[in-house]
Amino acid sequence: MNEVFLDTETTGLSFKDGHRIVEIACIETKDLIATGNVFHRLINPERNIPEEAFKIHGFTEKLLSTKQKFDKISDEFLNFVDGKKIIIHNASFDLSFLNGELSALNKDTIDPKNVVDSLEIARNKFPGISNSLDALCKRFNIDLSKRTKHNALLDCQLLREVYINLLDAKEPKFNLSIKDLDQNLVKDISYNKTVLEVSANEIKSHKEFLKKELKKNFY
Repeated sequence: MNEVFLDTETTGLSFKDGHRIVEIACIETKDLIATGNVFHRLINPERNIPEEAFKIHGFTEKLLSTKQKFDKISDEFLNFVDGKKIIIHNASFDLSFLNGELSALNKDTIDPKNVVDSLEIARNKFPGISNSLDALCKRFNIDLSKRTKHNALLDCQLLREVYINLLDAKEPKFNLSIKDLDQNLVKDISYNKTVLEVSANEIKSHKEFLKKELKKNFY
């Protein structure tokens, strides 16, 4: 199963209070190695952008008004994440918005069973201290110089690096299962060897060889 690292930006803290998604980003990986498949959209929230939200992500109402609405990108988004393990930092926040938007369109929602919350993993590993994405990046010496604003695509890239460190998997493992080997290789190999009977003459010759060579090669 492939993985998807997912992040959203919104107009506020709660979908129930009328806030909406303004950005979705997803980066696909296989065994934590990026496949090159990316889903990234800016979204018209059909409402104003509060000053507090603008300070976080920097997207203006004028810019977002030119982008597609959520209903226009929802099917493409669902197809991108379908059948993949979804990794989100503070998953309850993003899922409340994503499933709120999808429910409003009578679309299938994201099953939490398919989601891994990296924040929960971090809290179990580092209890009692800050486990924000920023804090984890600093803890693992991950470069934050490009993160001047919250940006969903950049945050997905950072989350992937954080997640690898949380799992203590510095280098993603390659899958070397037999199904991935070259089709020309012999796959049905019998390791039962035939036992050959040694003749009396061969035993005699071997003993004579040892008498001659053992002293010469002993050290």
